[in-house]
Amino acid sequence: MFIVSLTYIASLEEVDKYLALHVSYLEEQYVLGNFIASGRKVPRTGGIILSKMDSLENLQAVLEKDPFKMNDLAAYEIQEFMPTMTAQGFENLKD
Repeated sequence: MFIVSLTYIASLEEVDKYLALHVSYLEEQYVLGNFIASGRKVPRTGGIILSKMDSLENLQAVLEKDPFKMNDLAAYEIQEFMPTMTAQGFENLKD
């Protein structure tokens, strides 16, 4: 599993210009099974994406298609981790 942390490197005004495109991109990735959760950071300095893609390389290729990435609006930090324990109902997250 991967945790992708986006940090905005542009003003929120500029980010908001691409928000609808970013949301469409996220929706497409959910349909493709690439992402399992996403949302804004609080305070709104970026966002988080959870992914169970099969490799870092494939995830990086998918992130290149994000309008935020394509327009240099956010920096991306990717952390891989292997869930070994989960709450009931989230067993499918374990490797």
